[in-house]
Amino acid sequence: MIQLTEQAVSRVREVIAAESGKFAGIRVAVVGGGCSGFQYSLNLESDEKQGDQIVELEGLRVFVDEQSMLYLDGTEIDYVETVQGAGFKFNNPNVTGSCGCGESLQF
Repeated sequence: MIQLTEQAVSRVREVIAAESGKFAGIRVAVVGGGCSGFQYSLNLESDEKQGDQIVELEGLRVFVDEQSMLYLDGTEIDYVETVQGAGFKFNNPNVTGSCGCGESLQF
């Protein structure tokens, strides 16, 4: 199961409200890429796809494909603002390593 902190839910709602399209929630996925082999993907989503697992958090729908759920189970997504910048932070207990830049990960 995936969890989003209050800050993450709030930020996603702000982004959806600022967009002109109609979005049902967000899609969270693990995709190939980066120097360690995998990267996170987080995008606005207009509708569910066949095979999606749907997590509802405080009225926000989070869509995850079956393959990504294998890597994301137990993950907490937070939204953080620091001196270096702001963004979503994935706290994933399944990660075994990451690259020096912190943009990709290993399982």
